[in-house]
Amino acid sequence: MSDELFDLNGRVAVVTGGLGQLGSVYVDGLTRRGMRVAVFDVAADDPVDVTSRASIEAATERVIAEHGVPHLLVNNAALDSPPDAPPAEVGPFETYPEESFDRVMDVNVKGTLLCCQVVGAPMARAGRGSIVNVSSVYGLLSPQQDVYEFRRREGESFTKPVAYSVSKSAILNLTRYLATYWAKDGVRVNTLTLAGVANDQPDEFLKAYTARVPLGRMAEAGEALGAVVFLASDASSYMTGANLVVDGGWSAW
Repeated sequence: MSDELFDLNGRVAVVTGGLGQLGSVYVDGLTRRGMRVAVFDVAADDPVDVTSRASIEAATERVIAEHGVPHLLVNNAALDSPPDAPPAEVGPFETYPEESFDRVMDVNVKGTLLCCQVVGAPMARAGRGSIVNVSSVYGLLSPQQDVYEFRRREGESFTKPVAYSVSKSAILNLTRYLATYWAKDGVRVNTLTLAGVANDQPDEFLKAYTARVPLGRMAEAGEALGAVVFLASDASSYMTGANLVVDGGWSAW
């Protein structure tokens, strides 16, 4: 027996960064629940650059022409410093490169804002919709630099960079702004804040990280899906401007 509160069958979704570790889980999970899901990703067959308004507009026009106005937008696309980031990018804050900051902010903040503008506008005209902006515990709290001590013990000069935290913090207030702006138009806007997701990280990192998590482990990718389904569905119909935290308890102490 299906539960109409969580029924997404026949609705239309847009997921940015839909080919990534979490994005692909959202795309598959929403598709299996009957949604028609469009992937906005620079690596897709029809690439979409979330930092380009023209690219987003063209993709959104295709979605509307084929499926109708989206019911759901998941702003999942994001950049962080990769494990093989150049030394300057993971060095001291005082010398963090301006170009690295600009690149992260361009995707994580401007990309989210542009997608909200372009996809959110037809939602508002239609009088309904749900936008889920994905943030991080590092947007709520400062990164725990001790988690990365193992890299320094190995001789690296490593500091978790500042831009990711700043960008994910910005998402929280973009959500609040849009929730109040579009409330009269029936568009709900919420933040989903996640902690670390298991992805073959080094054992030294896992040991340090999970010691900081009350549940004692990193999240599995599929554990973020339930929150997305909830925020997409009528089960969250009175929820807007909120921050749903799925972090294993990281932010509880």
